[in-house]
Amino acid sequence: MPDLLAPVAVAVAAVLAVPAVAAPEPSVIDPCAVVQVVAAARPPSCPLPPALPEIAPPDAQGGADKPGDLLDLGNWFLTLPIGPPGDPDSIDQPELLDYESEWFDLTPDGTGVVFRAPAGGVTTKNSKYPRSELREMNGEEKAAWSNTEGVHTLESRQAITKVPPAKPEVSATQIHDGGDDVMQIRLEGSTLVAQYADGEEQIVIDPDYVLGTPYDLKIVAADGRITVFYDGEQSAVIDRSGSSWYWKVGAYTQSNPERGDDPDAVGEVVVYSLAIEHTD
Repeated sequence: MPDLLAPVAVAVAAVLAVPAVAAPEPSVIDPCAVVQVVAAARPPSCPLPPALPEIAPPDAQGGADKPGDLLDLGNWFLTLPIGPPGDPDSIDQPELLDYESEWFDLTPDGTGVVFRAPAGGVTTKNSKYPRSELREMNGEEKAAWSNTEGVHTLESRQAITKVPPAKPEVSATQIHDGGDDVMQIRLEGSTLVAQYADGEEQIVIDPDYVLGTPYDLKIVAADGRITVFYDGEQSAVIDRSGSSWYWKVGAYTQSNPERGDDPDAVGEVVVYSLAIEHTD
C-alpha cells in the first residue's frame, strides 16, 4: 500500500526550507527634523534652525525725507509757479536745502524729486508759461559760462510723468542764456526732442516716449557745440555756441488757459539724480 503521507511531508519540508525574511525595522524620526509650534508644548530639546536674516530695503527706498536729501541743491535756486503776477516766488539758499511743497516734493517711495507746474500758474515777466524749475548758481552768484571754453556737463536720470491735455508739452531740461533758452529737452505729445533756435529747429531723440518712463540724459556743451546722449546713445549734436549760459532742470509747463488747458492741468517731471560739472 503506498505511503499517502509522503507528499505532505515533502511539501512541509520545502516550506520550512525557505529562508525567513526579516521584518523591516521601524523608521527612526529625528526629532530635530520636525519643528512643531504648539503653544502649550515644552521647548524642544534640540536647537531650532537659525532665523533667516531680514532683507534690508534698497538704499533709495525711504532714505530721503525731503528733496534736498536726494539731490545736491547747493548750487541751485528754485522758481515756483506761485506768487505775484510776473514775479513768481523763488526759494534761494540755504532755504532750498530743506524746502518742500506741493510744487517740489518727493515721490511716495522717496526715490525721486517731483516738480509740478499747473497751466494756470504764475509766470516770469518774459514767459507765458509757468514752471517749477531749478536755475544753476555759482555760489552766491548766478552761473554764467560759455561752451567756447572748457567742458560743461549735465547728467540726470529723469522722467516726464504728466502733461496738460490740450497742449501736452513740457520742458524738462534747458540750457539758457541771459535772454532766452538756447536748447531744451522737451516733450511734445509723445515725441521727445532736443529743441533749439527758439523752437524753429529740433532733433527727435525718442519718437514714442511713454509718460513716466525714466531715461538717462547727458548733455555736454563744449567746443562750440552741444551734444545730447539719451540712454547712453548719442542722439543729437547741435552746432551752437554762446556765453552767459546756465542749466535749468524741472517742470516748465508749455501751456496755459489761453491754450485751452484748465488752470489746474499739471505738467510734472520727476528727477531721480542730477549732477553738473565744469572743467577747464
